Amino acid sequence: MFSRTVIALTPFFGRLTVTSEIKMRLPEGSIFVANHDSLADPAVVMAALRSFDLKPVVLATAGLWRIPLLGKALSREGHIPVHRGTAHAALALDAAAEALAGGRHVLLYGEGGLPRRRDAAPTPPEPFRTGLARLARTTGAMVVPIGHAGARRIASGSPTKQLAGTLTAPIRRPRCHVHLGAPIRLPSETDRGTRAAHQAVTAAWRTAVRAAGEPALTTTH
Repeated sequence: MFSRTVIALTPFFGRLTVTSEIKMRLPEGSIFVANHDSLADPAVVMAALRSFDLKPVVLATAGLWRIPLLGKALSREGHIPVHRGTAHAALALDAAAEALAGGRHVLLYGEGGLPRRRDAAPTPPEPFRTGLARLARTTGAMVVPIGHAGARRIASGSPTKQLAGTLTAPIRRPRCHVHLGAPIRLPSETDRGTRAAHQAVTAAWRTAVRAAGEPALTTTH
């Protein structure tokens, strides 16, 4: 119910367009990995995936589970809390592996957190953590890179700016674009797999930036 509600409301906050390089039927238990630069982008990405009838389990910060009603809704739909910076952080990968083994797709964010920038402009994905590569190696799952742009026009900056942006987004309706790259198999070596995933998501992000009409940026990591 939570995911359906979020997806239904997303079009009111922006103009979402989606493109895809996927030419095959995805095998059950695939991993989607996206760049993460706004509190609004999970809703944008989920709405884009739902347009392809894809309903992944999402790995999200455990803090969301402390919000009344929201945490129960997330658990009910099978989403996975990530306790970053604690001894329990690895449990999220174990839960993701179980979901993949059960045939469910999984969506995660390779950067492991949001950037500290306060401006609304898009910049390339920050370096990835190794969890994605380790999960792909353990499960043998296919990885689908996702790039998106425009969500920072809905919510970015200080908490006050994020609130103001969210409240005015239905009037401004900023353009958001999500691009699904071609599925890949990551190299089994962790560092190489992490770099390959980062490169693929960065390429998808550049496609999304162009489609969203955002200024071309040259910053790289």
